[in-house]
Amino acid sequence: MLSMRGVSKNFGAVAALTDIALDVHAGEVVALVGDNGAGKSTLVKILAGVHPQDRGTVNFDGKDVTIHTPVDSIALGIATVFQDLALCDNLNVVDNLFLGRELGPWRLNEVEMEVQSWKLLRQLSAKIPSVRIAVASLSGGQRQTVAIARSLLGSPKLIILDEPTAALGVAQTAEVLNLVERLRENGLAVIMISHNMQDVQAVADRVAVLRLGKNNGTFRMKDVSADDLIAAITGATDNVVTQRAAQTGAAAAASAEGTSGPDATAGPDETAGPVEGPGTADGSGALDGPGGGSLPPGQAAGSTGQPGSGAEPEEGTVP
Repeated sequence: MLSMRGVSKNFGAVAALTDIALDVHAGEVVALVGDNGAGKSTLVKILAGVHPQDRGTVNFDGKDVTIHTPVDSIALGIATVFQDLALCDNLNVVDNLFLGRELGPWRLNEVEMEVQSWKLLRQLSAKIPSVRIAVASLSGGQRQTVAIARSLLGSPKLIILDEPTAALGVAQTAEVLNLVERLRENGLAVIMISHNMQDVQAVADRVAVLRLGKNNGTFRMKDVSADDLIAAITGATDNVVTQRAAQTGAAAAASAEGTSGPDATAGPDETAGPVEGPGTADGSGALDGPGGGSLPPGQAAGSTGQPGSGAEPEEGTVP
């Protein structure tokens, strides 16, 4: 359905995308994941007609195409649901679905628009009480349902969902993931951008990882774990966190080696050196005192200077 080869996009000196390759087949959900600044939004905007690529080719439905504007994207059969949904809170569900695509040449065909609205919502098994209530009164999951249903009006072949479960609760997230499965069951190709690995594992058939504007692997969901995906997203052993940890470990090892040297572990007898007998090596019989001078006259070596003291000091020590 979609095949991109060598797609690159620069903004001045900044390379947002470099030689990107991506394939999406009909009836398949491909999750597009990556860290902030990996180039996911830029890739989506190229397909949506917001930014043209600088280099590379885009093949859609067997034909090489050039997407200059959002109108070109819609005409090809590519529908994009952005994260902000772009809904009008003051309008009801029918008015939001047909905004800019109203039926009737002279006057609005309200009946037909309502019938088609219910038909679209039933295709998605949506749980919306009425199509005549304001969108502002709907939950996050129901608002996402309306946005996806609106994208189906033009009978698209590829639907791009930008963070469809962001800021949703558990029940609403499950509702949106059910919608994604409905799209796949209807034979549509789906690209889902998400930071939530649990959501990716729940509905994706394949996962394409972007890192720093380049491809960093494409995986079949059944053959990869969440840890493997996170490693591909972050670069595993090549990121600032692991580099800092390596530097800290090296510094700790060097410090431990310095404190365990021979000077730090040697005992007093090994560091002070041997003393030969009561005198010094030159035979003068004088021993250095604590301050570096000789012992007082009349105090023999081995004497403590106290009356009655005759204890012999350990060899190699000076009191």
